[in-house]
This record gives sequence, C-alpha cells and structure tokens, in this order.
Amino acid sequence: MEQETLLLKGNEAIAHAAIRCGCDGYFGYPITPQSEVLETLAALRPWETTGMVVVQSESEVASVNMLYGGGGCGKKVMTSSSSVGIALMQEGISYMAGAEVPCLIVNVQRGGPGLGTIQPSQADYMQATRGGGNGDYNLIVLAPNSVQEMADFVGLGFDLAFKYRTPVIMLADGVIGQMMEKVVLPPQQPRRTNEEIARQCPWASLGRPKTRDINVITSLELQPEKMEERNIQLQNKYREIERQEVRYELTGSDNPDIAIVAFGCSSRISKKVVQIAAEEGIEVALLRPITLWPFPSDAVRDLASRVKSILVVENNAGQMLFDVRYAVEGRVAVEHYGRFGGIIPTPNEILEKLKIMLDK
Repeated sequence: MEQETLLLKGNEAIAHAAIRCGCDGYFGYPITPQSEVLETLAALRPWETTGMVVVQSESEVASVNMLYGGGGCGKKVMTSSSSVGIALMQEGISYMAGAEVPCLIVNVQRGGPGLGTIQPSQADYMQATRGGGNGDYNLIVLAPNSVQEMADFVGLGFDLAFKYRTPVIMLADGVIGQMMEKVVLPPQQPRRTNEEIARQCPWASLGRPKTRDINVITSLELQPEKMEERNIQLQNKYREIERQEVRYELTGSDNPDIAIVAFGCSSRISKKVVQIAAEEGIEVALLRPITLWPFPSDAVRDLASRVKSILVVENNAGQMLFDVRYAVEGRVAVEHYGRFGGIIPTPNEILEKLKIMLDK
C-alpha cells in the first residue's frame, strides 16, 4: 500500500497506521471511547495481508501480559484502552519498564475517577507521566491533538520504544479519538523477519531450539546491589531521553502579554482562543507539549521570562499545572482552567479567564 489520504476517526487512524507501520500484534479489550481501534482492525483483517496478529483478549490484564510476551520477543506490539482499562494494566506496565520491554500503549481517556463517564477527559496525565505502577520509572508519553497525529504517533511510538527499550504511551482523549479529519497514512512497511529481529534486538528472547542459549526477559532481581545497579541504569536512560526527546509546539504572538500551556484537545480549543484574543488586541502565546514526558520544562521556563502570567488549560483538576509551576520556578503567576465530567470548555470561557488574569 502506498501513501493514502482518508477521512477517518482518530481511533480508526490508529488501526490503519498500526498495520502500515509493520505492527506484529495488537492485543486489546473493547471500552468506550476507544473501541473503534479493535473494531477497525477486525474489519481490515490484517492477518490475511501482513500477518499481523489481532486478539480481543479476555481482559485488560491479559492484554498487557500479551504485550510483555510479544515485546520480549522483539516484536512490534501494541494495545489500546481507556482510563479504567489502563489502570488495570499498571502492574504489567511496571514489569515491562523494569525489564526494558518495548511496546506501544494507547490511552483514549474518559472521565473519572472510578468508572466515571464515557465522555472525554484528560485526567490520566499523572498516571501516564509519573508511572502508575510500582517503582521508580518513567514512560515516554506522546500527546496527539489531531487525527493526523494519532496516525503519525504510532510509527513514532514504535521508533522510540525500540530506540530506548521502553513502553511508550500515546495519551489521547475521547475528543481526538472520536472526531473525524482528513489523514495521510504512511506507506506500508514490511514486517521484520525473525532473523532481522535477532540482529536488531540482540536482547530479545527468541527461543532458539535445541539450545539453552536464550535471553530471559524479567524485572525480578533478588540481590539488592544488582537491583540498585539496574535502577541506576534505568535512571541514566531516562536522563538521556530527557536530553534527546523533548517535543513541543509554540504558536501565537511573538510578543505576548500572557501565555497558555495546553495539550491534546485543550490545545485545539486554546488555538482558537489565541485567534479571538488577537482580534481584540490581546497578545497570547500558546505552548503545546507534544511529549508530556519528557516535559518541555526549558521551553516553559523561557516562555515565563517573556510574559506576565501563564494559564494552564486542561480537562482535569490541574495535573499538568504542577509541571508548569515546577518549570516556571515562581517567575510568574500560573493559574489553571479546566472542566470535568466530559464537559469541554469553550474558547470564550478561556478568554474570559485570560482577561481576569490580565486585569490583576
């Protein structure tokens, strides 16, 4: 398949991109608002064309452990779920972080806490960026704000996962998952042979027959000195990721009075705020973190040196607010605007908050 342009939902774009990026296996369980990922894969039947395995597992816990097995063999594997389903996967995600197993995990967020609502939310920010499981670890977290990025970040997610041997989270939200836009899909990539995987992933456990010369993929270490060495190795890797993989987008006024920091669907709404504000003579800059971890702290800090104050816009109680305030280090006032329960803020609501801040 060559490059192709289609009108797709965000969830559908993920499924199409997974096939075209040479994904070896998808293991998932249906849950609103991301069920179209599995449904689209079932309709496209990639096992007949590329050999990709698609499994509706019996639970989210089963899905994440299938990832562990497939990723441990050096295969490109992924799952998708929403909020409460991702919560059930946290033990397995921690295992994979500790064992350095690459995989891609898509979270199309819904409202919580608990079962919450099927409406969109951004309240899993801390679960993703802090590592929701046990132990000291980080995950690379990508935050798409368009259907195009839902497709693009599948390939990017796999690239980063294998480059650093780590699980990667695509932290989307119900708005981006359900909305429809034109998307350019990448050309079809061939799936790697086992011989290619053995060369590219010498750490992988490929089960060589008639020999005990196999790699054991585990996060277990009973000797504390060796466990400390493993943790130090992981922390050094995370510092390298922080140096190399920060991504963000800065738009709006070049000479702003005030700035907005927002990701995902909130950044799309905030882009409209910047436009309306400019028409009223208010200069606003918009910084959109693309990697929520590693967080673009230096970019936020630089922005803080050029504005009077910063407004953090997100559909939660202020989870990214902590990262922005930490980056700013008290240089300017930082306030928050958010809605809950699946209610999406309007541009006018956010603009009114900006005006109140400017009047202080």
